[in-house]
Amino acid sequence: MERVFSKSTLRTFWEKHPDCEQYLKTWYDTVMNSEWKNPIEVKGTFVHASILRNSRIVFNIKGNSYRLVAKFNFEKQWVFIKFIGTHSEYNGIDATTI
Repeated sequence: MERVFSKSTLRTFWEKHPDCEQYLKTWYDTVMNSEWKNPIEVKGTFVHASILRNSRIVFNIKGNSYRLVAKFNFEKQWVFIKFIGTHSEYNGIDATTI
């Protein structure tokens, strides 16, 4: 089982953007109930995810209205939420270093 750091980040975001609440809850539940060993396995579940360097994966949330960047530690089964924002906000960051 993956551990996500931290759900409160998601909650804070969906309180500001209620249209994505159910999408983020589904993402969280899927991650918590998975035991991926590598990025390819993540992509098998989230086919539209983008695998980046530095152990980061970008997820499209709500039909690409929002982007979530997570850093994975597959050995420890940890997932760190590094960024969540609108598509335009995502375009202003470097997802490999955030």
